[in-house]
Amino acid sequence: MALHKIADFDPNYKDSFQGTDVKGLGVYTEVNDEKIGTVSDVLVDEEGRFRYLVVDLGFWIFGKKVLLPVGRSRIDYNLDRVFALGLTREQAENLPEFNERDTVDYDYEERVRGVYRTPGNRPVDTSASLEASAPLEASAPLAGAAYPAATTSTYDRNTYNYEHEPSLFQLNEQNNQTLKLYEERLIANKRRQKAGEVAIGKHIETETARVAVPVEKERVVVERVTPADAGRAVAPGEANFREGEVARVEIYEETADVRKEAFVREEVRVRKVVDHDTVEAQETIRREELDVNAPGLPIDER
Repeated sequence: MALHKIADFDPNYKDSFQGTDVKGLGVYTEVNDEKIGTVSDVLVDEEGRFRYLVVDLGFWIFGKKVLLPVGRSRIDYNLDRVFALGLTREQAENLPEFNERDTVDYDYEERVRGVYRTPGNRPVDTSASLEASAPLEASAPLAGAAYPAATTSTYDRNTYNYEHEPSLFQLNEQNNQTLKLYEERLIANKRRQKAGEVAIGKHIETETARVAVPVEKERVVVERVTPADAGRAVAPGEANFREGEVARVEIYEETADVRKEAFVREEVRVRKVVDHDTVEAQETIRREELDVNAPGLPIDER
């Protein structure tokens, strides 16, 4: 039964009380209207149900805070006061001190509840059996009156439930009725779905490429000409007749040497970008409004 500060449980808890706040209200005894402290916080259970008011007794004892079960409180927002039912100054002083840094466990709560279970610290039983405390989200400003007397049976830490002691933890539903007004709201959510797929690959195309390469080829030109002194007689021994004399001339030519090389032609970069757009939708929604039918009767609407 872990307990939480009301602001930690719901930072917007004031919205459940039409903007009002129990924090800061003075705490008074119900009998002689004597101030005993100020509400500094509210403790709720894991379901958001009010369990304790944290009362600062600084008005009496500087710096001491104690717990007041909600069933022993009656809040009057007209007077901005909290009345502690059946609690006296002496009993408040005997309550174990509440330390915000310590965990509120079963043993500590039993010490607190033990003080309120004493015969002199019980309100008179004038009401019928009441329903369990309302959770935070359904609560209205607290109100209290008389509650069933606490029993004196021994409680088991493993089975204890706040409903076992309605005199300490029940709200008075007779004087504190709640009418819920509902309204519809459009809740816009987004879901991500696949719109398609883009496949980017590559294939090979072939074509015939032509290149012109200029080449050189050598050839032998044999010219037979008649010299100017043709027919002239040569001196004896000048003529050298040799059979098989050959003149050799090497002939060269160029041939085209064509080969293929691969080069990077371009790069293709693939990435995604997000385009933002706004999609509008409209629906007909309903809202309940309050109708108050009390002709001639005083109504204080808050």
